[in-house]
Amino acid sequence: MTRMKLLTRWRLILILVVLGLTGWQVFARYWYYLPGIVASIKDPIGPTQEVVWTRGTPTAAAGQANRPPNVILILADDLGWNDTSFNGGGIASGVAGAVVPTPRMDSIARDGVNFMQAYAGNATCAPSRAAIMTGRYATRFGFEFTPLPKSLLKLVGSFEHPDFLPSYYNSAREQDVPNSADELTVPTSETMIGQVMKNQGYHTLMLGKWHLGATPQTRPESRGFDEALAFYDGASMYLPRDDRNAVNSMQDFDPYDRFSWANLPYSVRYNGGKRFAPDAYMTDYLGTQAVRAIEANKDNPFFMYLSFNAPHTPLQALKSDYDALDQIKDHRLRVYAAMVRALDRNVGKVLDALKAQGLDDNTMVIFSSDNGGAYYLGLPDINKPFRGWKSTFFEGGIHVPFFVKWPKKIPQGLKFNQPIGHVDIFATAAAAAGAKLPTDRVMDGIDLLPFVNQQQTGSPHKSLYWRDGEYRVLLAGDWKLQTTQRPPKAWLYQLSQDPTEQHNLADTQPAKVAEMRAALQAVDAQQAKPLWPSLLEKPVRLDRPLGSDFGKDDAYIYWAN
Repeated sequence: MTRMKLLTRWRLILILVVLGLTGWQVFARYWYYLPGIVASIKDPIGPTQEVVWTRGTPTAAAGQANRPPNVILILADDLGWNDTSFNGGGIASGVAGAVVPTPRMDSIARDGVNFMQAYAGNATCAPSRAAIMTGRYATRFGFEFTPLPKSLLKLVGSFEHPDFLPSYYNSAREQDVPNSADELTVPTSETMIGQVMKNQGYHTLMLGKWHLGATPQTRPESRGFDEALAFYDGASMYLPRDDRNAVNSMQDFDPYDRFSWANLPYSVRYNGGKRFAPDAYMTDYLGTQAVRAIEANKDNPFFMYLSFNAPHTPLQALKSDYDALDQIKDHRLRVYAAMVRALDRNVGKVLDALKAQGLDDNTMVIFSSDNGGAYYLGLPDINKPFRGWKSTFFEGGIHVPFFVKWPKKIPQGLKFNQPIGHVDIFATAAAAAGAKLPTDRVMDGIDLLPFVNQQQTGSPHKSLYWRDGEYRVLLAGDWKLQTTQRPPKAWLYQLSQDPTEQHNLADTQPAKVAEMRAALQAVDAQQAKPLWPSLLEKPVRLDRPLGSDFGKDDAYIYWAN
């Protein structure tokens, strides 16, 4: 072989090595884009298609006295306590002149009852939604953790700030978790509220975020809903990323956000069909479709679960909403506020549609959020005045807006001050419809109507309970005990005296801690083992959002998932 040929061969080898190293570096940096690429190949998103809502068989005109009430459950996603102007100052209230009112959400409380001490089923979305749909603690049937792709959990586990606590990713447990997050589901043995209402003669409708299973047996159209216009994952884009009507805010400090922008689709499915693109900003699209579904069912009783994904990340606002809030100078806060503005507008669409069809007097409308505002947004005041965030069982993570109106049965302007929970939605909706609860299992929820109408006094619950791995909590009366193993600690608060959980009484009230711990253990013993193990333990600071400066004395908990 000549010297020239030898040099040429070595140059070729060197070029291939460089290309291979470059390719590996690109893959190592952007590997988490793969799930979205694979999904787009296996299940491509089709063009917008018209949804024709089934017109139920007319059974009773709107004004007929014997017509059963309609029930609409409107659920926001990650809405902070301070994001409604009725409960707090409203989003951006800390900025001079920048209050963003939420008059349509507020009107549900003004026209009915505001449950002042309402609690989410969990501090993250899917277990909380499972509690709503079943009327039971999700831990009773092992749905303890939020279904997320392993690739996302790995990314979060590797994404650390050098000055803060590490995350722990347990790769040894991977084999015990299904490869697809679609298979992380609420067991089919659980009875959901859609099925109960359907059995009672209601036409049942589901719109928006599901996140309780994406197998053919666990999607909404298989769990009691006659019609479902849904996306099954935990989040969705609101518009295509480069849409001219979109204003985006990306948080580089947040691994969840990186994964979302890389992988989330802008699509829905109708009754389990192929994915297709909506024809509008997602919040507006869901609101408009809800109106059309109401119009189609004006002459028969219906149950609607309207599950908005707003204001969950990715932070993506409609340009017209963003432009209307030019008094807010912080870009991220302005995008978020614009998303809440759109949410309020579409709650209003639903309320207006009920009135236009003569259905508002005999429709129970329930409004809540699946949990508190998220720490990973980097926005400090969304749960003000409460401490903590989504993923924690401090009040900021689980103390949620909860408004109910039913003009025919509930007086206006009521306030209810006893603790209630998401688990109560099932029993309350079933009671309104005249349906019976399942009798073959423990039901944790209580029908709230007798308490609202003063037919029954006192507190609906002796206690409320939460669990996430080794992080466990009991609320009994006005006492709240939180226990963790990482760090090994107990937090004891008397909420009537300290509603924002600033003064830990665990060291000065050991007898109360022992009493509460025994009660907590008794409830905990009734729960099932998780359906799948947690793979990640992630530190979450209680008093600062992600993206802010770190302090060596910051209080924290570990969230398991």
